[in-house]
Amino acid sequence: MTIVEREPAAAHTTDAFHRGNFWLVQPRDAGHRAGMDALMLAAAVPSDFRGHLADFGAGAGAAGLAVAARCPEAKVTLVEQSPEMADFAARTLEHEGNTHLGARVSLLVADVTLTGKARVEAGLAQNAFDFVIMNPPFNTARDRSTPDELRRQAHVMEDGLFESWLRSAAAVVRPRGGLALIARPQSLPQILPALAGRFGSAEIMPIHPRADAAAIRIVLRARKGARGALALCPPLVLHEHGHKLSPRADDISNGRASLFGD
Repeated sequence: MTIVEREPAAAHTTDAFHRGNFWLVQPRDAGHRAGMDALMLAAAVPSDFRGHLADFGAGAGAAGLAVAARCPEAKVTLVEQSPEMADFAARTLEHEGNTHLGARVSLLVADVTLTGKARVEAGLAQNAFDFVIMNPPFNTARDRSTPDELRRQAHVMEDGLFESWLRSAAAVVRPRGGLALIARPQSLPQILPALAGRFGSAEIMPIHPRADAAAIRIVLRARKGARGALALCPPLVLHEHGHKLSPRADDISNGRASLFGD
């Protein structure tokens, strides 16, 4: 595992999630800071999940830890390419507030776009996981122009990203294993062809900031090798009045409910 030299404490924040059920050590002013996207992605995993899950592009570990916190029999591997963000994930796992999760969560520094033998040698073995979740960089450079290279890596989509990430997910997930991802609705034309022949029985849940506003995210869940038709689920509306979370969104963000109701 590659760990970079520790930065001064002033560069970090330590933040509680799920009302203190787990904690995240994350960059203060650079890179990616976790929020509602990670929590909604984690909530796509069924509450009774008890297998081995890989969190692709884990960052500081928010989504993977949220799964471990809600699913007490799940085992989680955080997979992160950036040595800087992997170091934050390592700090997160060392935090005393995560001691109760530590035996079930591990960190792997690896590039999920590797293929074949290189991917296996990096620690992502064929059919090694029961579920993969991913929050890939889904913004265009025009949408998220930034001088911060760490933030650019976490947010800006490269050509063929969904194809390469979903190819790897299909390789490492066991037959009939699960997949969940979060993205913008406009990414669906790239996502759906990349699913074809790999994952089926897809369910898509639109995420709306308010009931009268267009969706800003989609969460997609599918199973490897399944052949069922695509289903468009009732949406999740995040806010009912001003900036206050709706009761359902609040339950999801605090680990009290799953996104798809299972």
